[in-house]
Amino acid sequence: MLTYLLFIFGFVLLIKGADWLVDGSGSIARRLGLSDLVIGLTIVSFGTSAPELLVNVIASIQGKADLGVGNILGSNISNILLILGISALIYPLKIQKTTTWKEVPLNFLSAIVLLVMANDIFLGQSPIDLIGRGDGIILIGFFAVFMYYTFGIAKSETNEKADYEVMPLGKALLYTAVGIVALAFGGQWVVDGAILIAESFGLSEALIGLTIVAVGTSLPELATSAVAAYKKQSDIAIGNVVGSNLFNIFWVLGLSAIIHPIPFNPVINTDLLIYIGVTLLLFLFSFVRKRYQLGRVEGGIFVAAYGAYVVFLVLRG
Repeated sequence: MLTYLLFIFGFVLLIKGADWLVDGSGSIARRLGLSDLVIGLTIVSFGTSAPELLVNVIASIQGKADLGVGNILGSNISNILLILGISALIYPLKIQKTTTWKEVPLNFLSAIVLLVMANDIFLGQSPIDLIGRGDGIILIGFFAVFMYYTFGIAKSETNEKADYEVMPLGKALLYTAVGIVALAFGGQWVVDGAILIAESFGLSEALIGLTIVAVGTSLPELATSAVAAYKKQSDIAIGNVVGSNLFNIFWVLGLSAIIHPIPFNPVINTDLLIYIGVTLLLFLFSFVRKRYQLGRVEGGIFVAAYGAYVVFLVLRG
């Protein structure tokens, strides 16, 4: 019972920790004069991806590979289908032209890179499927390129201005520090609780990672993007999701693989291919009906598709 309570409380800490981290770091970013798109792609994405980072690092150290990789892919799929879907239902999202032609294709590239790295047996590179330390270094390299590109557009004046509270510097630093501590404890308790649930109900770690943990660690993205959509701040909503997905694969998986090589379950290839398809769908939806806009119809399709995906996961077991 204590583990179940800590599992629930861990999610609360993950959500609040990310909230504090985003508020604190967002205030610091506003002081630096960064644009909304850059804040969404970097500061907010990093903050809302922190739960995935903590869960994956802990799962990697504990040798729970399916839980960690499943968490990343499940989070990325839910980010596009569920979070962007709900956000677009709240208010149609305008997509920046640069996001359509650069950041979304980068999401597609990240999935292809992961597909190649994870399938060593199929490609004849190794007797086992493994995301090794060398792969992790390459992923971190891609992350560095993404950050270099992002800060290259940091002073763009064409983006919306977000309604961030500009806190005193001391308060902003305190929020950031407390958020990181909350994420550390929350991540540990979520992983421990997820493992217990998987064992007690006979569920696979991959299923738990792709569903419960993935949705749980994506709650900060959901809250951030939904509020941004309600405030008609499309750049924050879109940038948060697109940036978080890149952070998850390039930074989170890269760092996790460097800490401890990650065995890859070939069953998860299906989810990786689904993520590739979902990313392509986001790109195509940028040109359906209204150009460079994700409307309520597209949002409804995304949410329905996510419901179908969850049913598929449960049936697959």
